[in-house]
Amino acid sequence: MRLWLLANLTGCLLSAAANAQSSATSFPAKPVTIVVPASPGGVTDALGRMLAQRFTEAWGQQVIVENRPGANNQIAAEYVTKAAPDGYTLFIAALPVMAIVPAINKVRYDARKSFAPISNIATNAFVLVVNKDLPATTLHEFVDYVGARKGQLAYGSAGIGSLNHLSMALFLKQAGLEMTHVPYKGNAPALSDVVAGHIPAMFSNFSDALPQANAGNVRMLALSSEKRSPLARQVPTVAESGFPKFNVLTWNGLMAPADTPRPVVDRIAAEIAEAVKDPKFSARLSEFGVDPLGNSPAEYGAMLAADIATWTEAVEAAGVKQQ
Repeated sequence: MRLWLLANLTGCLLSAAANAQSSATSFPAKPVTIVVPASPGGVTDALGRMLAQRFTEAWGQQVIVENRPGANNQIAAEYVTKAAPDGYTLFIAALPVMAIVPAINKVRYDARKSFAPISNIATNAFVLVVNKDLPATTLHEFVDYVGARKGQLAYGSAGIGSLNHLSMALFLKQAGLEMTHVPYKGNAPALSDVVAGHIPAMFSNFSDALPQANAGNVRMLALSSEKRSPLARQVPTVAESGFPKFNVLTWNGLMAPADTPRPVVDRIAAEIAEAVKDPKFSARLSEFGVDPLGNSPAEYGAMLAADIATWTEAVEAAGVKQQ
């Protein structure tokens, strides 16, 4: 009896493995939907459409983009968690909905358990910028300048709980500094006030800050990423400027509902890895101010876990209370 049960169990496992492999081999056998948690336009939507075109050409099967904006990307995230775990419904996930929103709001999904990470498509750094007249040309000089004016200076952000708000809060905690937070309705108006001198500093999206810096309107002191940007190699990172634990990036990655067969996940990830190696695809990403990545499902999962810990700490440092 035991031998029969063992043989039956083994047969079931082999059959399940064969079915999973078969589904990957035949995937996709029907149209695939990429759910974008934003309205048409913008980086996240553009990435979704770039992937849809790439997949359609590679697979010979239609891949469509479905925009589901709202509730800080939660509407799209919740929708994908309820989809069949077969690879035919995918999700362009931005870092906030995975690592920040759950730390601030009660959500109906678990960032680590409700999704199957496929690949982190591209990343985008932030950069500490100051008004051109501020007497600080390095991060060290900025720390000294702010430290000598405890609580007297302000910094801008795209809003309470935004990535650049939390980035600055995290940096100030690590540097032992105090500044007053001034939230704006978006990165652009905050950066405009740094240019005008109404506020002295902020962590800005690198893609927004670069043209202002090139025009001499602001000074870029340090990048939030682990490595320097090829678009501004003269700008050091925060980590190399005396704060080795500081490594902050935003990103857009592709995810599927949890329990999607691993062979299907691996096949999609392999296609993304090939895409970011394509000079034309990579160049288009650079036009949006993002750095191509295309890592593996395991690497993306590890990155997500680390980011959840980092941004949970940042939320606490910023004093943003859970709602």
